Amino acid sequence: MNFIEILDAYFRGEKLEAAFFIVPTGLMLIGIGIVALKVEKGGFAWGVALPCFLFGAILLITGTTVALRTNAQIAELKQSYERDSVAMVKEELPRMQAVNRNFRMTFFMFGAIALAGIIVHYLPWDWCRGLGAVLILAAALGLLIDGFAERRAGTYTKALEELNGPT
Repeated sequence: MNFIEILDAYFRGEKLEAAFFIVPTGLMLIGIGIVALKVEKGGFAWGVALPCFLFGAILLITGTTVALRTNAQIAELKQSYERDSVAMVKEELPRMQAVNRNFRMTFFMFGAIALAGIIVHYLPWDWCRGLGAVLILAAALGLLIDGFAERRAGTYTKALEELNGPT
């Protein structure tokens, strides 16, 4: 594959994941929060609903933003590559290297959220059971989302590094 095909594949995957996984997952979490308040009363329902609304809104906003910005981002990168491929790589490679470093941090962050969820789930208050379960779910979703993104980013970053030449 040539570089433009790799760039297209990376951003196509980003857009598809955002539009067809992240946004629907955000909507699903908001729906779970609504259902929790409709079918249950008390602490457990609120322990489920509030974090579902929060995480759902975050995913909905993030997914929509990524899906809507991707076409313009692709066009700009392609134009930049055609104008001056060396300058484009010098700018894009550090950005992608930072993205890749962030995956390591988010891996541990989602692990900490899952661990917090397990701990909170076993506290004696009813709302903690719901909150703990949603924290575990949110961590799992985050790991899944980043799992796909990390693999895409690795291929794209490698292509940028090959264009950059030996350092």
